[in-house]
Amino acid sequence: MTRGITQELTGEPGDRPAHHIGGDDRALTGLTSVLFASLARSDQRRRGTDYLRGLLGVSGRRSIRNIAAMLGGQATEQSLHHFICSSTWDWVPVRRALARYLVERVRPAAWVTRPMVIPKVGENSVGVDRQYVPEIGQILNAQHAVGVWAATEETSVPVNWRLQLSASWLENRTRRRQAAIPDHLTVRTVGECTVEAALETAAGWGLPLRPVVLDARQMDAAATVRRFRGAGVPFLARVGGDTALTVTDPALPHRTAEPLSAERIMATARDRARPVMWRDHTEDGAMRSGLATTVRVREPHAGRPGAAPGGLALLAIGGSRRQWPAELWLTDMTDAPLHTLIRLSRLTERIARDFRDTADRLGIRDFTGRTYHGWHRHVTLVSAAHALAVLRAAEPEWA
Repeated sequence: MTRGITQELTGEPGDRPAHHIGGDDRALTGLTSVLFASLARSDQRRRGTDYLRGLLGVSGRRSIRNIAAMLGGQATEQSLHHFICSSTWDWVPVRRALARYLVERVRPAAWVTRPMVIPKVGENSVGVDRQYVPEIGQILNAQHAVGVWAATEETSVPVNWRLQLSASWLENRTRRRQAAIPDHLTVRTVGECTVEAALETAAGWGLPLRPVVLDARQMDAAATVRRFRGAGVPFLARVGGDTALTVTDPALPHRTAEPLSAERIMATARDRARPVMWRDHTEDGAMRSGLATTVRVREPHAGRPGAAPGGLALLAIGGSRRQWPAELWLTDMTDAPLHTLIRLSRLTERIARDFRDTADRLGIRDFTGRTYHGWHRHVTLVSAAHALAVLRAAEPEWA
């Protein structure tokens, strides 16, 4: 498994087959009319459409130079570079429009967060640092970002992004000026970036309420719970076995008022586990089987000021009683059926597959510029290209 993750983080995506886009592509026309409504100038809307065509049509690395070569040469390269790196258009309304479009057409079951590591050779790309990557247990020279994805069991599309910036960028005036980093940005951990991006999407954009699915094993679980509950956003968070919780489930024998680790709680609940099935989104979509159960819990010291009110449920998933528990998840959706929670948890596999097969092939990690604004505009337009590829696959009559 580690080898596969390492290849995903550091390897070449392969031949990257081109996605043909015809001049009368209905999906392209339909999406861009919504996506670029916030762009006041017609030349900006035209450049945005050109960039999408290039992302979907070029072979190899999706750099501005390669996109321009496909579209028409040096003059196009200069105009595209300005559009991505130096123009004034705001990417947030474009992302919000993309999310609203997907809510209507794809009807996501949840917003799912996923980290993205972008290995780099040099030190000048915004956000690059030598940093430890928990997913592979290595130190890499890389950018570290977080994506928020609109996800169903059939497909997923990224809609929002955060680029994590360390003190070495934010407290260095020269680097900050050269990368055009906005003045209001302050140091955030990857976990804080994850929560902020998820809450912006789920609660700040006026979209229908959907749960957020995230991996909180490298975060402060208690603080994460409080942030989501304070915003009124339901969540399903993968947690570590050492997460401290207090059991409130009357069906669990020998429960105590003292906090216990999540792993210990589920060790005592092993006999309650029952068979479940779920679809494997990693490769072939086959059905898999295992064991799962939930236990009602609460935060330790839940009555103290600052603690999140209300009950929680701890979900455990295992391949067998000998592999129990293989995964632990914490949620405030205490009334959700067990099979619903299982299906939501598997959406992380859906995103991993779609990141590899679509987003990465369309150049989500290919931006070679140095500015903060350029990085955000590039990943925004790759997200839109990803949506177009998904829509054309689902509705081939639009091709």
